[in-house]
Amino acid sequence: MRLPGSLGPLVLLLGLELALCRGQVASQYCGPQGQAERLHFTGLGKGRWLDPQARPLGSLDPLYRMVRGFLDVVQLNPFPEGLVRVALNEPSSVRTSDVVRYEAGYVVCAVIAALFLLIVPTVGFCFCCCRCRRRCGGRVKVEHKSMACERGSLMTFLLLITLLLLTGVVCAFITNQRTHEEMGPGVRAVPGMLNSLQGLVSDVPKELQAVADQFSIPQNRVLDELDGVGVNIGSTIHTQLRGTVYPMLASLHRLGQDLQVSLDHLQLLNSSTVYLQNHQEPLGSSLQDHRHKLLSLLQDAQCQGCASVLSHSQLLELGANFSQVPSVISVLQKLKGVPEANFSNMVQKDNSTFNTLPLLTAMETADIVQELKEEVTHIPEQVRGLSEGFPGSEAADRWRQALAEAENSSRPYLHMIQKYERYRWIAGYVLSSVVLLVVICNLLGLGLGLWGISAREDSSHTEAKGEAGAQFLMVGVGLSFLFSGPFILLIFATFLLGGNIQTLVCRSWESQELYQFADTPGNLPPSMNLSHLLGLKKDVSIPSAYQQCKKGAALWKVLQLNGSYDPEKHLDINKYTARLQEEVRKFRVDMKDLDLLNEAAKRDLEAFRSSGIEKIDYPSFLAQVALNRSVHALSASASNLQLVVSETLVNASTLKTELPVRAHWILRNESECFLNRELAYFNQYGDWAREMVTKHIATCQPLSGALDNGRVILCDRIANPWNAFWFCLAWCTFLLIPSIIFAIKTTKHFRPIRKRLSFWEGLDFFPRLPSPAHCQRVRCKLLISEGRSPVSLDACITCQEAASFWVAKINLYYSLSFAESTS
Repeated sequence: MRLPGSLGPLVLLLGLELALCRGQVASQYCGPQGQAERLHFTGLGKGRWLDPQARPLGSLDPLYRMVRGFLDVVQLNPFPEGLVRVALNEPSSVRTSDVVRYEAGYVVCAVIAALFLLIVPTVGFCFCCCRCRRRCGGRVKVEHKSMACERGSLMTFLLLITLLLLTGVVCAFITNQRTHEEMGPGVRAVPGMLNSLQGLVSDVPKELQAVADQFSIPQNRVLDELDGVGVNIGSTIHTQLRGTVYPMLASLHRLGQDLQVSLDHLQLLNSSTVYLQNHQEPLGSSLQDHRHKLLSLLQDAQCQGCASVLSHSQLLELGANFSQVPSVISVLQKLKGVPEANFSNMVQKDNSTFNTLPLLTAMETADIVQELKEEVTHIPEQVRGLSEGFPGSEAADRWRQALAEAENSSRPYLHMIQKYERYRWIAGYVLSSVVLLVVICNLLGLGLGLWGISAREDSSHTEAKGEAGAQFLMVGVGLSFLFSGPFILLIFATFLLGGNIQTLVCRSWESQELYQFADTPGNLPPSMNLSHLLGLKKDVSIPSAYQQCKKGAALWKVLQLNGSYDPEKHLDINKYTARLQEEVRKFRVDMKDLDLLNEAAKRDLEAFRSSGIEKIDYPSFLAQVALNRSVHALSASASNLQLVVSETLVNASTLKTELPVRAHWILRNESECFLNRELAYFNQYGDWAREMVTKHIATCQPLSGALDNGRVILCDRIANPWNAFWFCLAWCTFLLIPSIIFAIKTTKHFRPIRKRLSFWEGLDFFPRLPSPAHCQRVRCKLLISEGRSPVSLDACITCQEAASFWVAKINLYYSLSFAESTS
């Protein structure tokens, strides 16, 4: 049996769920499934975009800064606006004096290069002639005390200069290769930049149409979700209401069972009472007859020991007076026809109806969903006209034509640049290799010469090592003299071109002086009027247009496009979505088929509640018929059951009123969530389309990007290593002069050295002659054949002959010494 307080939690649960439901609707809580997924659109406008060029920082940056600093010192004059104006408009009117005045620093460098080209080869030629006639190089060095210090100083200076040459030639190799590597991609990037800029305006309508076509992505997504919106909303309503409906249906099912059991007990009690009351009188008469017979038997004189039993027999009578039992007929009359309703079938029907709620909701919203599909299928007029609204103009044709002509005319020059760059690269490698050979000769000469000097103390020493070191140094000197002319010619040619590119173009480009010059009327010839070619608005200057494009300005804000173009007007789909909102808010759900308590069941409960079953005098029943189970069951449950019936009637009435309200609130919340999700898809399209139009398709940012890339390619990637190459080669070339001087001076210390003999040292040089007293009869044999010295004596000679021989040997010694010194 159901306890009286069992419906209290149900009432509390119902109230809490109603409050939570209304709170969720008020706050539009949609849950994770209510969030719109991220749509993926195809990016547009990237075909005309150039990857931003940037030269990363590297180990050569200090060298590049040094070269730019040197060029700033060479060219101190500002940008020659007047000279460039005359050169562009009237080339024949350019005065040489103006060019020389502006290029004063380069003229000074040219004079230095000319002097170098004149003096160094001339000196080299003279030195070569002297060497051929054995008149250059000076006398053979004579051993003296300060020779070691002088030799060490010369070798140290030569070694330092050689190391500086090695550093310069390594940098020359690197920068020469870096220039060659950057020149090819840089030149090939020019046609690509011009080609990409050609479609900056002309390709916009086609790409805008592609943006409009992608409206189908959110459109198809919404159509797909509309197919299941009814079932999804019904499922949500079912999920949120089942916590209330299922307990109520279970309670009704148990209550029907309890009512049937109570009615059965009441009918059984009534039949038992009637039966007992109808049989009480015959039973009493029979009991009286049996008592009289028993008393007669017990009162017989022959009955022994019956006196004690006789008193008890006299008390024999019926223990219950069924006429005093309360009648339940009035209660049964009130419950006549109860149960009219089949509670089990009713609950089963309600349960089935509630479980089909998703399908019923889908059926009820089918017509509105179909109307929504028809509405979504149509593309808004403003989106369809996105490309048609973009204005065309003559500026687009001029723009495309000018860039096409520039691209066609630049191709031969670019091919020529690549061709001559290869020649320059080969010449740079050859001359750098020559400098490297000079460095190798200097290092080998120093090494062999030092080895030869350290071995002179050995008695078995030969002068071959020192002589080889001297020869290596002289080979380096010869290479330096021989290639000094090509060195200075290549240096000046690359210096004149690269230096002017840096000081005249790159420096003014970076400071935007070029933009100011191009924007000033009269500076450019009419055929090069950039404002006209680019189709800029009259109130927009070239520097201003560059800055606006760099910040992502739209084309219609910079170019003359015959009026303004507002993408917001074409991407405003509020009218379109407002219609969708109206249709979605028409969703309704009818829960009239969900009748938790039908009229028959309600009459049964009302009859049971007013039957007075709880007012039956159950204690009187228990006093007369205490062994009856129906009396016990009814006495225990009647009052509680009445309370349950009353609460059930109240709750059923409340739920019948509140369930449609709750269903409406849930439907409204889910409809709003669905609507917000679908609008989010359209908003994603609007945001994406707005970004595509303003930042990728109809933006002039590629123009500023192309200008920036051009500056990076020309100045940072090509001009920097180009200028660093001639700087390093010039460094090596001018270091060759001290290298030549110190190599020639050091060479004399590596050649064989003869000692200068004093008079008494000369005496010690020859064999000691015998005294005159022992030379009278001695014959001598002088072996001076084949120029051998000293003299071998096999016998004593006369004093006169000895004196003659001594004088002859001294003369021979000095003649040999002079010949050696002149060689």
